[in-house]
Amino acid sequence: VKLDLTYTVIQAHDQPGDKSLPEQGGVLQLKKANFNRALRKHKQLLSSCHYAPLSAEGPHVSAAFEGAAAELQGSEVKLAVIDVTKEKDLAKDLNATGPPTIRLYIDGDKQNPVPCPVPQTSASILTWLKRRAGSAADIITDSQSEALEELTVVGFFKDLDQASIQVFYSAAIDLPDINFVVTQNNEVISKYGLTHDVVLLLKKSELIQAYKMTSQTSKEELIIFITVYQMEPVTEYTGETVTQILTSPVLNHALLFVNKSSADISEIYSAFKSAAEAFRLKILFVLVNVDEPRNGRLMEYFRVRDFEAPLIRLVNLTDHVSYHLPSDTLDVDTIKTFCQSYLEGKAKPKMQSEPIPEGWDKKPVKELVGMTLEKVTFNPDKTVFVLFYLPYSRESRALFPLWEELAEAFKEQEDVVVARIDASANDINMSMQRSYPSLCLFPALHAERVVVYTGNRKLKDLVKFIEKEMEKAKKERIKVSRLTGVTV
Repeated sequence: VKLDLTYTVIQAHDQPGDKSLPEQGGVLQLKKANFNRALRKHKQLLSSCHYAPLSAEGPHVSAAFEGAAAELQGSEVKLAVIDVTKEKDLAKDLNATGPPTIRLYIDGDKQNPVPCPVPQTSASILTWLKRRAGSAADIITDSQSEALEELTVVGFFKDLDQASIQVFYSAAIDLPDINFVVTQNNEVISKYGLTHDVVLLLKKSELIQAYKMTSQTSKEELIIFITVYQMEPVTEYTGETVTQILTSPVLNHALLFVNKSSADISEIYSAFKSAAEAFRLKILFVLVNVDEPRNGRLMEYFRVRDFEAPLIRLVNLTDHVSYHLPSDTLDVDTIKTFCQSYLEGKAKPKMQSEPIPEGWDKKPVKELVGMTLEKVTFNPDKTVFVLFYLPYSRESRALFPLWEELAEAFKEQEDVVVARIDASANDINMSMQRSYPSLCLFPALHAERVVVYTGNRKLKDLVKFIEKEMEKAKKERIKVSRLTGVTV
């Protein structure tokens, strides 16, 4: 599961053409031709490059930018946006397929931009700018702070000059949607029976969790603590929580697929929540209601059907390999044992495959599935180029016509296979790039090798790439033959 958003700044040379800097809602609408000019004109340029039409995140981020732009009128900060769905040539320059980022360029310095968190609201942007331009002293207060309605992170430090408060403030900058305060009010700390140099998560007068700071505590460790404990032990997957779930620094996710109206929901939820408490900082526990139609895409991704519930899947967001709890009994001990085996690397991934389609090898583009993937791709006598795609991805579907053209270009060469595979319906048990669509070539070698293609997605470039890799494989086979005396 990956957000379809990327924010960055364009590093491009000015080009002849329109010298104006068009705006919409107070936000600059930049292109490759005018970015450098905007960078020179504005002391601070906060630029967003996004795929607004392709992502649910796009509209709300655009709204946050417009709201912040209105508040920042007359300041030295200017907000800008570039839609790379229209500026297609820039997508390659920007490598706009990575995790969401926003970058602030200061004094025209292209080489050292300041990364900014993805904003939830315009207030997020304003708070971030204010905090990064200030100091830890800006969040020191004499009030008890815990009376605030919203979640508040309270730092209680004996010495305001110590390094720990700087770590605390650095975390505050990276979490602009959360209230942060520092206090030395002894009534706050004594109320909860704690000592100095602790971080408290409070809501109203309730202590959610306390964290003891040490000289070794890093900003990253503190951020993980805060972002994990601001959520409930179990978070239900909804339109309101999806961003929070996907941007969590905890990358191991346990998903309980269950019908919330089932008779045993209370018992199952209780066991799942108890397990969640035991693995709080290591695994994020998520409940998915299979009776909710809006969860259909997520269920499709994990290949879960409503009648199969309840079941539990574990997945790491860096590789998207899925693990299935091998039990029909979802009690707390079974769930804990499964989670522990996963963390220790003992759990086995759940490998799935679509049925082999009839006539899969008769068309120009071969239709692979999990059961045929390795057999076809690791053929020492054939060069195999595979498109790993997601059927619900517009970017993936846009490559289908190109793949047909490529297959047509090599239709007379029996030693070249052009194929594709639905990565959402078939588990891929290979070490390869996991972002999709992914273009991977398997050379004709007596070795299981994968070459990930990252060049231009145009027919002539793909043909050139295949021919180059075929020549390299040929030379390697000759080299191996000379060394071993065996014809390969």
